Amino acid sequence: MVDEMSPVAFYVQLADLLTKEIDAGRLRPRQPLPSESHLQQEYGVSRGTVRAAIRLLRERGLVVTFTGRGTYVVDRS
Repeated sequence: MVDEMSPVAFYVQLADLLTKEIDAGRLRPRQPLPSESHLQQEYGVSRGTVRAAIRLLRERGLVVTFTGRGTYVVDRS
């Protein structure tokens, strides 16, 4: 869950949580991220927050998005 009392923006908190999932191997290379709606429900955030978090993950080089196919974890090996 994101921390409503934290001064850190929700999308950054979500991106950090997903980064930890990637680093821990729970979100594996070449596998899709959960859907936007799933992330919204799981973390209790808006669609805009999910999209901003995914954009930040792309900027960090952790995921890549293919139009019409989804967002996938990058293979960093």
